[in-house]
Amino acid sequence: MATLEKIRKRSVLLLIVIAVALLAFILGDAITNGRNLFGNGTTVAKIGGEKIDVQEFQRRREELSQQLEEARKNNPEQVANFDAQTLSQLALDQLINERLYDEAVKKTGIRTSADVLRFYMLESPNMMPELQNIVRSLAQQNLSVANAQQAYDVIFNPKRYNLTESQVAPYQRQWIAVENKYKQQIGKLVYQNLLSRTFKANDLDKKALFNDFVETTSVDFAYVPYGQVDEKKYPVSDADLKKAYNEEKNNFKVDEPTKDVTFLSVNISPSDADKAEASRLAVAAVSSLKKGQLSKELKKEGLSPLHRELRSSDIAEGKMKSFLASAPTDSVDLVESTIQGFKIVKMGRRYAALDSIEVRMVQVAGANLPEKVLARLNGGLSADSIASAFSADSVMAAPAQWLELFTAEGKTQLGIPQSMVDSLINASGRYIILNQSEQGASLASVIGKKSPKEIYEFDEVDYAIHPSAKTLDDAKEKLEKFLAANNTAAKFKANAEKAGYNVVDVDLTQSSPAVPRFRGYNMYFPDSRPAVRWALIDGKKGEVSRIFESKDASAPVLYALAINDEYSDYVPLTNKELKDYLTNKVRNSKAGDAMVAEYSKKGNLAGAARAMGVEPRQVSDLRFGGGQQISDPAVLGQVVGSKPSAKMVVVKGDDGVYAYVIKGKGKDKYDYNADTYNQQFLQLVNPNMDQMMRGSKKLENNTYKFEADR
Repeated sequence: MATLEKIRKRSVLLLIVIAVALLAFILGDAITNGRNLFGNGTTVAKIGGEKIDVQEFQRRREELSQQLEEARKNNPEQVANFDAQTLSQLALDQLINERLYDEAVKKTGIRTSADVLRFYMLESPNMMPELQNIVRSLAQQNLSVANAQQAYDVIFNPKRYNLTESQVAPYQRQWIAVENKYKQQIGKLVYQNLLSRTFKANDLDKKALFNDFVETTSVDFAYVPYGQVDEKKYPVSDADLKKAYNEEKNNFKVDEPTKDVTFLSVNISPSDADKAEASRLAVAAVSSLKKGQLSKELKKEGLSPLHRELRSSDIAEGKMKSFLASAPTDSVDLVESTIQGFKIVKMGRRYAALDSIEVRMVQVAGANLPEKVLARLNGGLSADSIASAFSADSVMAAPAQWLELFTAEGKTQLGIPQSMVDSLINASGRYIILNQSEQGASLASVIGKKSPKEIYEFDEVDYAIHPSAKTLDDAKEKLEKFLAANNTAAKFKANAEKAGYNVVDVDLTQSSPAVPRFRGYNMYFPDSRPAVRWALIDGKKGEVSRIFESKDASAPVLYALAINDEYSDYVPLTNKELKDYLTNKVRNSKAGDAMVAEYSKKGNLAGAARAMGVEPRQVSDLRFGGGQQISDPAVLGQVVGSKPSAKMVVVKGDDGVYAYVIKGKGKDKYDYNADTYNQQFLQLVNPNMDQMMRGSKKLENNTYKFEADR
């Protein structure tokens, strides 16, 4: 009995231990990843009944990130201003649209035929990026592949190229994946085309647009903007604001839960001490280079020489070019010194070299054939005739192309040893083998050269002055003191600008890629996404955040923010921007009523214009379809819709007060073209296909819940 009692007690103890451990695991998971244990723990977003899983989202974001990196390598100028912080929202938008379009394509029964797929995959003049990657990958294996058709032949007819099924199996899987992706994309394009065709103007719409353009009004008018309206003369009460708010409330509806925040940023610039240290480094670097090379101590300070070979024509006129044109070998000079940094040059040599050559290349398949083809080419057979002398499946002559050996950035890296380039240039037009493997070889010949250019070879040391760790720490300490003294949203908002900080008021949602620099623009503070996550996930109304920091050591920025309000249906009247907008509108309306009453008493347009302090304007061809002279659309509509009359009319618009007299009506003689006005209708409506697909489906966006507050 005693033994049984011990077992029973130990069993109870074991159950307690297991229960505590399980509870800790559950709570720990809920706390650490911030996800609702009893909800959609892996659902990053949901629209209607469609869910986006976090793993799928992360894969898509990684794909976009890789594409961005590839673009930065190949087309840096094209993506120079692209902000990587937008990738998460871009990935989510893509996945949501794919879900909605896939559902629509499935419901409509759209299918992609083999002929259509073949055109997009193999015959389209613009090869898709995924296919370009496959072609590039095969070419790197020394296979004679230059386009999608050749890649397809290699992948699905491997024996023809002395390859095994196992060697091409990865490429087959990759090709099939691309096919499936294209089927989806083609289905989407077909559906979009069908959807766009539903937008057609009826005869009344087209005739109305035509009449808006051809019917003219001759009008004399005077206009005065509201400008700065006296606040004391035209006070705006809470009741006025509430009434105006209710009249326009539907315009203030929000699509997602929103946080109204005040955002503070501090750009850290180099201090005077940092600039003095840069001057010391410049002197030390010149001295060290004159003795031979940079010292280890200077390299630890971030200085490193860059070996360069540039054409003389690529170097801008100035001190640096003058030095390189005449300086003896191994001489050193500080050629540039500014508040941004300095540049030091150590002269190497000056020489003449070809900067570009015209090359003809021939790809040959197989292990033994390249030598035979090489002998025939160097024996006088032209590259254009090579396919008739050998099997077209085994040889391919590429069109001649110019290769730049030097660009404005310096000597070009062609992917082959310099000795091979020299051999090619010195071969006197004969073909040589550039690279060879069991699968084949690349043959090349120089068929054209440009005149040699003067080249400067030298070492260059560039140093940009960055804020030091001490400068950054001092700025952090100052900001920390401010946050300690202004630890509520009200204090933060009231005192941040007074303290000299750059402040913006913004609205943040789960769809905000980062903190926008300006309302309505896709420009964001660098590395400000973690600040958005804090506001949406951790921050509460009235709270002030910790300090966030950008990752760019060359131009660090500190951030802090305070949450003024949060709402999920309509922007409240307490929102400063909204309140300012309504206050200004109500005050202008009151002033407008008074101005209309005043100017109406003048009796005629000349008197009203004198009271306004402006000259009357005469317009003989005012039209609703192009009324640039009157910017307020409501007033423009009233003017062109009125009959001629000698009576002066005074009205208030949103932008000011107008006085006008309708002198007459006219109609231009233009031929009516239904297609033209159907196109104008489409431009006017400008349907957003993606938004149409979403319709009234509610979006639940949990993006930031799956990110860490870095």
